[in-house]
Amino acid sequence: MAITDWPEGERPREKLLQRGAGALSDAELLAIFLRIGVRGKSAVDLARDLLVKFDGSLDRLFAAREQEILEIKGFGPAKYAEMQAVKEMMTRALGQRLCREPVALCAPQAVYAFLRSKLAGLPHEVFQVIYLDAQNRVIGDEELFRGTLTQTSVYPREVVKQVLARNAAAVIFAHNHPSGVAEPSQADRQLTETLKSALALVDVRVLDHIVVAGQETVSFAERGWL
Repeated sequence: MAITDWPEGERPREKLLQRGAGALSDAELLAIFLRIGVRGKSAVDLARDLLVKFDGSLDRLFAAREQEILEIKGFGPAKYAEMQAVKEMMTRALGQRLCREPVALCAPQAVYAFLRSKLAGLPHEVFQVIYLDAQNRVIGDEELFRGTLTQTSVYPREVVKQVLARNAAAVIFAHNHPSGVAEPSQADRQLTETLKSALALVDVRVLDHIVVAGQETVSFAERGWL
């Protein structure tokens, strides 16, 4: 049955307008983005199939490589480009929110949301740095290192160099765990202590180190590890 044959209150677009986006399932939201289905499948059916292919995760879907998307019936380069544009707009909007006021006033949830948009669903580890000024306002962010499925090599000397180049007074570190388990390893804790000590020599504070795994985050600051 085509979506146009559904009761009006159950059609994704009409449902969103009547009840708000939060009332829709992931598949319904994705169906609005897709707009149309393929032969024999409505946009909602296609959206459900897509989510199943990517383990039920919007994170994994939007982080998928172009070739993975092009293998899906009904998807071409244009749809892949649209997906990347949506993801980038979301990330930029979250980043701009961080820049409007001191992080201390909007953290931790705004910081977590921004980092999840950047890192969740990636198939490889990434080490990210958010740079802040003396008033804890965001002055920039950067992916400093990229690794494999299980590890990333982080070089303290390069971190210090980039922090000084940005004239940052404080930083927030973040990295992802593609395994889906956010719990920091002992190596994560040792690296954080090394970076904290190195940056203390140049009077730069480490406000937090956040580990992202899907929609889960772990904060070193909240654990009392900093």
